[in-house]
Amino acid sequence: MKIFVTGAAGFIGFHLSSLLLQAGHEVCGYDGLTDYYEIELKHKRLDILKNFAKFNFFPDMLEDAKALNSAFEINQPEIIIHLAAQAGVRYSIENPQSYIDANLIGTFNILELARANNINHLMLASTSSVYGAENDFPFTEITSTDGPLTLYSATKKATEVMAHSYSHLFGIPTTVLRFFSVYGPWGRPDMALFKFVKAINNDEPIEIFNNGNMLRDFTYVDDLVRAISLLIKKPPNVKSGNTDAFFQVVNIGNGEPINLMDFIAAIEKFIGKEAKKIFLPMQPGDVPATWADNSKLVKITGYKPQTNYLQGVKSFVDWYEHEYEVTGNGK
Repeated sequence: MKIFVTGAAGFIGFHLSSLLLQAGHEVCGYDGLTDYYEIELKHKRLDILKNFAKFNFFPDMLEDAKALNSAFEINQPEIIIHLAAQAGVRYSIENPQSYIDANLIGTFNILELARANNINHLMLASTSSVYGAENDFPFTEITSTDGPLTLYSATKKATEVMAHSYSHLFGIPTTVLRFFSVYGPWGRPDMALFKFVKAINNDEPIEIFNNGNMLRDFTYVDDLVRAISLLIKKPPNVKSGNTDAFFQVVNIGNGEPINLMDFIAAIEKFIGKEAKKIFLPMQPGDVPATWADNSKLVKITGYKPQTNYLQGVKSFVDWYEHEYEVTGNGK
């Protein structure tokens, strides 16, 4: 199977591309390699993927429709998995234009690509942030997403609605994937786990918002990409004759919210050092809790994310200390 993966040099795109390549699929990776965080980390991920003979890579921006179409024509994939986006809840307050360009214009170009090429299955990454401050837990796919709290979540909500319209009008089998607090090795440096581990290793304080009163449905990256790989072969039921049957939304989360302070305690345990903590009020755009109802994922695929956060945190700490050659910490 030929699969087009946008954001292939990113955290989730790298892990998904690796899994697909190991399964024998051909992967066309597309990524703008922006400097939102250290580009060296993206190149290291790409170096691993380039060891696979069936991996092709195009370093272009989503907003460049001509380059996007060229990459697509060269590879002629059957599946699109659109992961590329300008990420980060807080950064959307500082640099909103980048979210409009990448998330709205870039996704529009992907939708046009899918419309013109008779794609078997279009899959788009979304986020639990679209649920905003809803407190009807756990979040199901029909929980209201009408109250996004940041431009990031607003743009992801917009891409969901755009995808629904294209699916409805042009009969494109489409799956929207709502991710819940994904973490693991090769993660982004702006993510909480990466920031905490780096700070503790450097004897620097960590900032804990809402005074630590936060719950997050942490989802280990291997579980996430496993779920995506299974959903590839499970497009919406297009045989029903109902045009809305071409579209589905699926939560991907562990279904088990973890207290942030317990998560930090696990980091301290595996590093072997206590964190210096600065407790702060809630940040603009943050929400106190996320919690996925993943029963729809289980119904469709028979698979449920299952990595315990203790296992996941240990895997990340081990990777970080190897990658950044950390020694000591009383171990």
